[in-house]
Amino acid sequence: MTQPSQQEQRKKEHIAIAERFYRQPEFARDQFAGVRISHPSLPDTTLASVHLEQMLFNKTINYPIYINAMTGGTNQALVINQKLAQLAAHFQLPMAVGSMSILKKEPELATSFTTVRENHPEGLIFANIGADHPADFAIEMIKLLNADALQVHLNAAQEFAMPEGDQDYLWSKKLAHLQTTVGQKTPLIAKEVGFGMSASTIAQLLALGIQNIDLSGISRTNFIEIENHRRKTALISDYSDFGLTVIESLLERLNVQQTLKQQPAITFASGGISTPWQAVKCLALGGDLVGMSAYFLHLALHHDLDEMMTLFAAWLTEFKGIFAMLGCRNVADLRQLALILSPELINFVQQTDLDWQQFKQQR
Repeated sequence: MTQPSQQEQRKKEHIAIAERFYRQPEFARDQFAGVRISHPSLPDTTLASVHLEQMLFNKTINYPIYINAMTGGTNQALVINQKLAQLAAHFQLPMAVGSMSILKKEPELATSFTTVRENHPEGLIFANIGADHPADFAIEMIKLLNADALQVHLNAAQEFAMPEGDQDYLWSKKLAHLQTTVGQKTPLIAKEVGFGMSASTIAQLLALGIQNIDLSGISRTNFIEIENHRRKTALISDYSDFGLTVIESLLERLNVQQTLKQQPAITFASGGISTPWQAVKCLALGGDLVGMSAYFLHLALHHDLDEMMTLFAAWLTEFKGIFAMLGCRNVADLRQLALILSPELINFVQQTDLDWQQFKQQR
């Protein structure tokens, strides 16, 4: 039997370690508890009046939920991506594939990615490459999937911790070039890989012309920790306090809106989200769509497709029910509800000079 390449083996290890982290006790920094929604006791709405479908990149999606980037490049990933694509097609959700960088050296592994388009033929698919790749490779990956958008992942922290990681982080000019070439035809999404985004990063991306941003805040799927598990010699420092949560990142997005009078065209909120209530809070705080990775990976690893559909249907029923309970017919209505932040988040807001009074009632 042919031994897997270093990249393929790394992808296998990522799946195993990410699942192990997902099964651990709840993430120590309970970011979502810091946001409370002032609810109406007289919602004056009905479940039938809730409509969550919307247009995204010229296609209709049924819910502001997407399956975020996870995997590809291994036989196990092929099975996972096939199931997830079938789930996405059934509920008409967007889906991102994992990093396609492996195909630069091992194009024979393409089927683990192309299965997504085969099983979600009319749906929204995001290709995914690293920020260091040239435009011709990006175009090749978009064509391979007939992708509707391209996620460009920003993973300096992961590369830093990775035993075989790249230490060249000269990405700004490459991103600008991607935007002026590839981005003119296919929307680009700048995506963190689980460490959130500061206001300065969001502002820098907007200045480069990148209009769609996936905040990808810290969670149990911590890529410094994942790569540290793969190292022969562990890192010396504890990086559990590194990065920003998706909640903090959404507040930083508001900071950019306040200071620059600009905001991303589409804000993808992801990072540690697994429940409908957490998703609603992220949408209420200004996210346009909510993405989940570990939740969907766990479904695919432990359930057949019918079970996955049953479980996620229950998730969506609860999600839609929360809107009705709050008197909201859509995401825009959610942003009219007053939010109450915990003392810790108020401290964060004050230190980052965000005028919370401007946004607590409307975002």
